[in-house]
Amino acid sequence: MTTATTLSRLSHSLPMIAWLKTYTRQDFNSDLFAGLITAILLVPQGIAYAILAGLPPQLGLYASILPPIMYVLLGTSRALSVGPVSIAAIMIASVLQTPAISALGEPVQSTLILSAESGLIMMVMAMLRMGGLVNFISHPVLTGFTSGASLLIIVNQLPQLLGFKSIGCGVEIACYQDYLLAFDFTTLMLGVGALTVLLVFAKLLPKWLKNSGFTLPVVTAISKCGPLLTVLLSTLAVAYWGLMVSHKVAVVGAVPTGLPQLSLDFVAQGHWRLLLPSAAFIALIAYVESVAIAKVTANLNAEKIVPNQELIALAVANLASAVSGGMPVAGGFSRTMVNFSAGARSQMAMLIAAGLLALAVLFCSEWFSFIPKAALAAIILVAITPLVRLGNIIETWRYDQGDGVAELVTLLGVLVFGIEEGISLGIILTFVSYLRKTSHPHIAVVGRIPNTEQFRNIKRHQVETWRHLLLLRVDESITFTNINYIEDYLAAELKRQPDTRHVVLIFTSVSDIDTTALEALENINHELQRAGKTLNISEAKGPVLDKLKKTDFLAHLSPGKVFFRNVDAVNELLG
Repeated sequence: MTTATTLSRLSHSLPMIAWLKTYTRQDFNSDLFAGLITAILLVPQGIAYAILAGLPPQLGLYASILPPIMYVLLGTSRALSVGPVSIAAIMIASVLQTPAISALGEPVQSTLILSAESGLIMMVMAMLRMGGLVNFISHPVLTGFTSGASLLIIVNQLPQLLGFKSIGCGVEIACYQDYLLAFDFTTLMLGVGALTVLLVFAKLLPKWLKNSGFTLPVVTAISKCGPLLTVLLSTLAVAYWGLMVSHKVAVVGAVPTGLPQLSLDFVAQGHWRLLLPSAAFIALIAYVESVAIAKVTANLNAEKIVPNQELIALAVANLASAVSGGMPVAGGFSRTMVNFSAGARSQMAMLIAAGLLALAVLFCSEWFSFIPKAALAAIILVAITPLVRLGNIIETWRYDQGDGVAELVTLLGVLVFGIEEGISLGIILTFVSYLRKTSHPHIAVVGRIPNTEQFRNIKRHQVETWRHLLLLRVDESITFTNINYIEDYLAAELKRQPDTRHVVLIFTSVSDIDTTALEALENINHELQRAGKTLNISEAKGPVLDKLKKTDFLAHLSPGKVFFRNVDAVNELLG
């Protein structure tokens, strides 16, 4: 085996070798800058998403160290930032709140099992070459799910931001009035202050910097410091004035110092089967979102993403998260776009970011305990709000009513029934809509544009038609789902044009004819022959004719014929 062959195989298994072979000092300088900027987001986001999931903060931090390193080794995207994400966090929270799981009283162990099962499910999918599964969840369903989950997150985080305590009013109106009046003013001020800093850095500051002539990397670097500055200022305020004691401001609490300890203790837990369905949904959504985000940056850089290799990389990343005490991970949109915008040339940027986070966990954990939850809620809200795209439902509806309904039902399903139920409804409705479309294919009666050999729909163009000749163009493969509709359409046209002697089915858009449809076509041919008419086929594709030649259908077609061109059929049948 030659060295080139060995390197080629290694590059296939370890995609990082491909970019390392051409890596330069200039690439490292760009990656160093991008890694520093991305690291700024890792601490507040890691803690915030762990809190959002109802977990100790270290699970979010640990999920941002070893998992991205494993993705760097195996992933095909040069910019994707893997770690805790908001959508997975709200799904984890939903799972942990179910009676069967909450009764176990082991949220951390349950989360580690979810990470492990998600990784194992992705690995099985990779072994079965199911990387293309991403195509089975339509964009409208994913958008509806994202909007619904984001609304749930907003509702979940607003009380933290405004200083409200947990609610337990049921249907008592007076209780809600008391609840709204019993907010904590200090927490409210911290939350509003954090929100103000974030919005200034996210909206106002970038515009001012651009107008002042700063370059894009500098603008990105400064504008993305908002979350870190928010955490620093609010933490200093809480620690200096002792607000967690004097005003009962909710804080993150103690965070263990040091790097995560690798452990397989969670394997001995007995509720793997109970968590399996939820882990499957988390794995599916994590994969779909990660690949979608990876494709965005890959298209911008004229790179290619290998979906099946992404499954392997994400599978190993989630398994690493479980072993190192972290929550399930996926590609994060905000972190990835920050990484990309900051000029990342390769996954070296994420190695640098993960390394900086590891140093922070080693030496700064004591300060993490003073971070107010109101500041984390503000960070989550600013990151999540752009994902709520209710107006997109109207746009989708205008373009395709079926997709619009699927998007709306998915959103409502997530809000009313829950995460898993909502996306299941959306996927089912998408398939129902698809089956409905394929069962009612577009069929056109066509005629010839005068003095040409072009044939077009009689309803859209001025064409010539013939009393004894009916030309039908079927714009879909003919299968068991639509053959009855085609039969009914043909019968209706023959009733409208009773003097028809020859029927020509134009198969320009027909890529396949299944067995059920073939039997129906044979019956149509026999019925037409008994009525003294002929059935003809025109412009059929080679693979379709190859299948028909394996049967006796073409022999039974006589006196009908198969024509290469529509004009040949018209000339012969009218002659």
